[in-house]
Amino acid sequence: MPDRVVPRVDTRALPALAAVLLLLAGGAVGVRLLQSGTPLEEAVSLVPADTTRLSWTDWSGVRRELGADMGPASSAEEVEAFMDAAFEADLSPMSALGTSAAEMHEKMGFSPATVSWELFAQSGAGAVEVLGVGDEVDLDVVADRLADLGWSEPEDADGVWVGGPDVLAGVGSMLTPELQHVALLADEGLVLTSDQAPYLEQVLEDLGQGPEELADLAASLEEPLAAAVYDGAYACEHLAMAQADADAQAEGDQLVDAAGEVHPLTGYALGRLPGDDLRAVLQVEDADDAVTDAETRARLAAGPAPGQGGDFTDRFTVDQAGAAGREVVLDLRAAEGAYVLSELTSGPVLFATC
Repeated sequence: MPDRVVPRVDTRALPALAAVLLLLAGGAVGVRLLQSGTPLEEAVSLVPADTTRLSWTDWSGVRRELGADMGPASSAEEVEAFMDAAFEADLSPMSALGTSAAEMHEKMGFSPATVSWELFAQSGAGAVEVLGVGDEVDLDVVADRLADLGWSEPEDADGVWVGGPDVLAGVGSMLTPELQHVALLADEGLVLTSDQAPYLEQVLEDLGQGPEELADLAASLEEPLAAAVYDGAYACEHLAMAQADADAQAEGDQLVDAAGEVHPLTGYALGRLPGDDLRAVLQVEDADDAVTDAETRARLAAGPAPGQGGDFTDRFTVDQAGAAGREVVLDLRAAEGAYVLSELTSGPVLFATC
């Protein structure tokens, strides 16, 4: 839980929000929000240190959430039906494998129907898919299939299987370019893929030197089924009201002025939890500013959504808002049928203004 908590926020309670925050700020005992060692945090520790954005899907959790009985023997049609259900439940928007799932399952021997989790990490230097695998994926079978399909086998078992666009196109037209080159790490229970073989080789050399600040943000989400984690520069560019038209930007400026002070973000994370719960974590530079930002951003999240249309309350309610160190934490409850994770991970998102 956050150290400084604002109880359930709705538009009727907003005038009292500042007083509640001040009261709690004076008397709260610090309790660490994060629980170290979550599956997401551990996955983030594997990716390059210069990663700027992360997309997470806990596929084993998604299968449980949907009651989907999937396995290696599932047909391509069953995999497609599973992916359709995950999309409708807003549980798959962070995956880079959505259009690839059926073909990779049938031909490559692994897919969202069988892997444990997926983390897609991007930076200015490149992108890498990291997939956690368990007993449902036999990496010896995957290796045999890669060889049969045209990938060049590495000298070392944990090296890079080199494919390329021609190999991938020969396997299936729907496969993402991120599957062009593959590394199978049996001892670690991991499959890594990338569209650049040299980049994937570098990732393997540096494995375990992940971005610490993004790992902290990721841990704040606890154990989401799906999540996005962005550094400050990416969040401030891609969630900015600059993505909206001039009228929406002017409305946004007025709403921010009326809501109160905000400070630039140094990180942003949004996670879909089991059920209809979500958590947004907005990190600022100074812990002293987090309580102020919690009040302001909670107000913004309970009002109009210029640039997206309608109000944020059409999409979710704010159940709780507060601050923990440098982090503003908003616990949200999605409205039925809303695609909150999809909509709040690309701009404009007014309450994530910098």
